[in-house]
Amino acid sequence: MLKVLKLQKAVYIIILGVLTLIASQIMSENKVARSSLVLGISGVLLIIGALMFLYPILFAKKVDADGQKVELQPMEKELTEEEQAAS
Repeated sequence: MLKVLKLQKAVYIIILGVLTLIASQIMSENKVARSSLVLGISGVLLIIGALMFLYPILFAKKVDADGQKVELQPMEKELTEEEQAAS
């Protein structure tokens, strides 16, 4: 089973952004004065939701089976005999 990445809040914010977008379109059709304000709020909610989706990806840490953090360092390449002779 996949681990939950704590994205539930982001999903709620995206859903709220879509609902406010729909409300903004309805308000615009009925020529309500503050429809552009609701549209702006919808855009802000969608951007915040997208950033919350990216947060676990950008700040993920590698852990081993025991739950300890692992330092990710590249392995050093060993020189072959041909490379040693060339240098």
